[in-house]
Amino acid sequence: MKKTLLIGISLIILGAVALGLSQYTYKTEEKVFELGPLKATAEHEKKLPIPPELGWVLLVGGILVVVVGELKK
Repeated sequence: MKKTLLIGISLIILGAVALGLSQYTYKTEEKVFELGPLKATAEHEKKLPIPPELGWVLLVGGILVVVVGELKK
């Protein structure tokens, strides 16, 4: 496969995933205190919103890359 086709398909997949998810959730661990062998940590859940516009831009961009790559053959 050509590079442009792989890039286009990757952008289409990323765009579809971005449209399917409204936010990305991840967890971080924070050290509260440490006293010798005694340790305490706190786990925090953080959310990163994914705008639907980003998904559409990736999806349309991927389609354009595939179409332009096929036209150049």
